[in-house]
Amino acid sequence: MKRSEINEIIKKMEELLKQYKFSLPPFCKWTPEEWLIKNNEFDEIRNNKLGWDITDFGAGDFSKCGFALITLRNGNQNDENNQKVYAEKLIMLQSNQTAPLHFHWKKSEDIINRGGGTLLITLFNSNKEGEKLNSDVLVHTDGRAYYVKSGTSIKLEPGESITLYPYQYHSFATALDTEDILIGEVSQTNDDEMDNRFFEDLPRFPKIEEDVKPYRLLCNEYPEVVNN
Repeated sequence: MKRSEINEIIKKMEELLKQYKFSLPPFCKWTPEEWLIKNNEFDEIRNNKLGWDITDFGAGDFSKCGFALITLRNGNQNDENNQKVYAEKLIMLQSNQTAPLHFHWKKSEDIINRGGGTLLITLFNSNKEGEKLNSDVLVHTDGRAYYVKSGTSIKLEPGESITLYPYQYHSFATALDTEDILIGEVSQTNDDEMDNRFFEDLPRFPKIEEDVKPYRLLCNEYPEVVNN
């Protein structure tokens, strides 16, 4: 992805958040220059990858396949001293955009339609080898538990949510020609390096072509602390 494209996507999500009156924490607004003077007091942001996360999953066309995310809070699956066992994200899914089929080895999560169009979550069961199964899928939506056929797309209107469990394949899409959607995610601690299993072999983070200066740093780009 080009840095100029990433910059514009971030600005578009900022406008979507203004539309739904969702205010961001300070670290989501820091410039790259401000990050250079942030000391070890802010290591939780660095270590747990809080902040902006833009990806096209290597597809090369963000408008068709991609996610714009913000991790607002997160613990750390790999730190035995971590006491924060939860995470929260915001996601922008643009009209007619998809995000690819995947599951999580450890993480359970609630996906919430916070506003906009109709969100489609397509579901499959998996075995521990990551093979997709044809068995009926147990669905949990807003206090209701029921079964659907493998490959069914669950519709979530604004305010509705679904709970997704480990080894449960899921993909994201918008209903045809619906407006952009603001999605919330509430989950156990998140680890995008080790806890994602994509059905197809896809990169989680994009390669970036630096054609302009970054507007905001992404969560895997923060500079190391120079002086305490």
